[in-house]
Amino acid sequence: MLKSLNAWTVDASTGFAEMFRQVRAAGFDGIELNVDAPGHSAHSLTMRTSDAELQKIRAACEDTGLKIVSISSSLYAGKMGSPLAEEREFAKALVRKQLECAAALGADGILCVPGGQCPRIPYAQDWAQSLETLLSLRQEILHSGLFVDLENVWNGFFTSPCAMARFIDEAACPLVGAYFDVGNVVAFSWPEAWIDALGARIHHVHVKDFRRNGALNCGGSFTGLCEGDVNWPAVLAALRRAGFQGYLTGEVFKPESEREYFPYYQSVSRAMDKILAEEQEERA
Repeated sequence: MLKSLNAWTVDASTGFAEMFRQVRAAGFDGIELNVDAPGHSAHSLTMRTSDAELQKIRAACEDTGLKIVSISSSLYAGKMGSPLAEEREFAKALVRKQLECAAALGADGILCVPGGQCPRIPYAQDWAQSLETLLSLRQEILHSGLFVDLENVWNGFFTSPCAMARFIDEAACPLVGAYFDVGNVVAFSWPEAWIDALGARIHHVHVKDFRRNGALNCGGSFTGLCEGDVNWPAVLAALRRAGFQGYLTGEVFKPESEREYFPYYQSVSRAMDKILAEEQEERA
């Protein structure tokens, strides 16, 4: 497995070329870019990013030896399952833009987020409309040849691995899979159990850590990698059982106590090295 970093981790004022240089210098193999609203950061893609701009971004990244591994977005916000047709149409346009960016930048897939409309609408309606939005893009996804991977986020939609697996299976597309976020389930479950349930559906992985307030369903907070309650050797062993050999992408944020960004990137890289080394020791 290789190390990647989501661009949200990077200082928002840092441009693409400098970001790629710093992330590579910190020891990462890849980076995940994001489609955001205009002005979100100096290294955000937007719905208006042109093909010419994408080619420049790719060239700047390749100059450092870094790989763009996937394209995420901050713009879903429940739109896939929205009762409003115009919001569902925006979600479709967002998937298309992410696929366009991924193809131009050499990434193998994108992250998208279904659900998130409860209690505005019934859960069953949210499920059906999110699925319908995805199904309407099936031929375009197949034509792209790129993964469209669904993430488990804190929007009340994927509250169990069985629900996530069922939704993916109902999408009935070999390129639709799971973008599994390890830290997002720790408050109420065990990530290694999710990985075993999702199995080969997992194409991409976000890593972050979470410290529980003692037990499951008692709250807690996100914390630095290797500082929480994630059993990393168990997580990596489960990923290997699932046949996963891709990038682990850190989706973490610099605490206010850390003054400089580059040393923070280095600390995240070292923590990921530790995670990978611990699993190797478990296997030895």
